Amino acid sequence: MAGHSKWANIQHRKGRQDAARSKLFSKFSKEITVAAKMGDPDPDKNPRLRLAVKEAKSQSMPKDVIDRAIKKAIGGDAENYESIRYEGYGPNGVAVIVEALTDNRNRTASSVRSTFGKSGGNLGETGSVAFMFDRKGEIFYKPEAGDADTMMLAAIEAGAEDVESGEDGHYIYCADTDLNEVSNALEAELGESETAKLVWRPTTTAPVDLEGLQKLMKLVETLEDDDDVQNVTTNFEAPDEVMEAYEAAE
Repeated sequence: MAGHSKWANIQHRKGRQDAARSKLFSKFSKEITVAAKMGDPDPDKNPRLRLAVKEAKSQSMPKDVIDRAIKKAIGGDAENYESIRYEGYGPNGVAVIVEALTDNRNRTASSVRSTFGKSGGNLGETGSVAFMFDRKGEIFYKPEAGDADTMMLAAIEAGAEDVESGEDGHYIYCADTDLNEVSNALEAELGESETAKLVWRPTTTAPVDLEGLQKLMKLVETLEDDDDVQNVTTNFEAPDEVMEAYEAAE
């Protein structure tokens, strides 16, 4: 699953280097508010909220901003957001999944469709690319959490399915329905993880060259800049030399 790992690594670097903090925090606030509104406002009693708060904290979102998002849901004045998934193909036939939270389905659909079209991609029907991914729980630990063998043993004991270890750290995967349970078990053994979230993990990858990767990243960045878009996932696969050339040009 090298393509997914490399994309995940790009996401982590982008998050540290050049993400617009206010926009990022706005997306986290929306997810936290929706999670709190749909369930218990106590993160310890609401797995979705707990994971949303954890993800926000991993990007240094202030506690008072997190608390304000939860209180907004409790107060009953939060907007009614709808979860929508869009699927399509980007440059070089790369599969793209876009997850959004919106209070205006028509606005979001129009924006996403326009972005795909301008980037040389095509927005498809629901299910048109999802079959090339598995819905999984992903738990990320930094390298200092342990070596590959240590992480693999801990993951197996916690009920996880797979581990990918690399220079950036350890990605532990489990069934989507087991994420909260596996995350808690790993936390008891290894300490708190950096992130724990649901992801789309590619089962089939699409190769890209440097030009294709640059076009794809432009599409992804434009989608992520949309206030309604929460997550963007692709299934690209690129050789190390292409990744290095892309990062050198950034």
